[in-house]
Amino acid sequence: MQFHVLSFEGPDAYARAGGLASRAQGLVETLAGLGHETHLWFIGDPAFAGHEVRDSLHLHRWCQWISAHHPGGVYDGEFGKQADYAQSLPAYLIEQTLEPYLASGGQAVVLAEEWHTAGAVIQLDALLRARRLRDRVAVFWNANNVFGFERVDWARLAGAAQITTVSRYMKQRMWPLGVDPLVIPNGLADDCFEPPDPRGVAALRRSLRERTILAKMARFDPDKRWLAAIHLVAEMKQRGWKPLLVARGGVEPQRDEVLGAARRHGLRVVERSWVRSGAEGLVEALRDVGDADVVELRSHVDSPSRRVLFRTADAVLANSGHEPFGLVGLEAMAAGGVACTGCSGEDYAVPGHNALVLETGDPGEFLGLFSWIRSEPERERALRRSAAAAARRYAWPRIVERVMLPRVELHRAVQRVEPPSRAAGSGLGE
Repeated sequence: MQFHVLSFEGPDAYARAGGLASRAQGLVETLAGLGHETHLWFIGDPAFAGHEVRDSLHLHRWCQWISAHHPGGVYDGEFGKQADYAQSLPAYLIEQTLEPYLASGGQAVVLAEEWHTAGAVIQLDALLRARRLRDRVAVFWNANNVFGFERVDWARLAGAAQITTVSRYMKQRMWPLGVDPLVIPNGLADDCFEPPDPRGVAALRRSLRERTILAKMARFDPDKRWLAAIHLVAEMKQRGWKPLLVARGGVEPQRDEVLGAARRHGLRVVERSWVRSGAEGLVEALRDVGDADVVELRSHVDSPSRRVLFRTADAVLANSGHEPFGLVGLEAMAAGGVACTGCSGEDYAVPGHNALVLETGDPGEFLGLFSWIRSEPERERALRRSAAAAARRYAWPRIVERVMLPRVELHRAVQRVEPPSRAAGSGLGE
């Protein structure tokens, strides 16, 4: 089959802003690796080729003429990009790629991501119907978060595509919208399962051997419970745990509030950045933090560095009040780390077996569970082993072959018997 993935984010640095880029890249690379001709239509770097071929994977960088005027990245000028994407992409995709492939007897699948692509999906459905090609193309639209839900015409989208989402929690969040999505979870890329650099882990443990290391990587957003993490560090310090919070956030407005709260709690905050890639840069940055209680990482933490940090940390604080899926928690588990998740979209977390699941922001809850696991070293080792084993079930090839492709085949079978109802209109907000 020929696959077309529609996503604002993608593999270019310009197009990477969060978990969606990881999802899109992992998905298309897996599909291409399984031998399917795969096309990714994304808001790529305006300086790169508009169409790039990497074996079975085709990268289509869309809206480059707009991106050239918006150097701040994929979401710089997002509304103009969204409108152009919906208006210009569907016809081009059909005429240049889909129609020739279908004429040769092929079958195609469209997998679209997030609210930015909803208008394109509705327009694509209308054009396919006009050309009498709709029954040859399976169309899916996926929600990774609730962002932009107020901009989606759900009735028209449901008539144009099979709606999916990434967790049972998100499925329930979407029921009030009048839709009942299928759950197709996120996956992890191959590099998440590479063993953390043992020299980096050993070096980090040596330099921080007297500290209780907590790691947290998330947007500075109230949903991510940063303030609760600061409160926890202050409580641990008061109890003599010698905590060190290794924090990586973003440039969101809540950053100032979080760091200000840390200082009001009497915590010493330092910043660290580096230029060397891999674990060496991270280890060097954390080598001399002195009596700091919070270290804010200001450089990009690449995959090798993340694996070392997650394995070395005594706990990875990946608990949120609202978490559609929780890639950070799953990545920490894949590295053999102790993930502390929330209890919203983290379907993979089994309390006390492969993760610590926190249901409140009360520091006492974490301290009780953390003390329980640290009281018996074998208990902690068993949890780390179970975590790594559980994460492997979410490798992208397993998700695609065991969850996604069966759903695609089922949808195609139903579509042949009973075509989807006609979706009125061709865009959003009309």
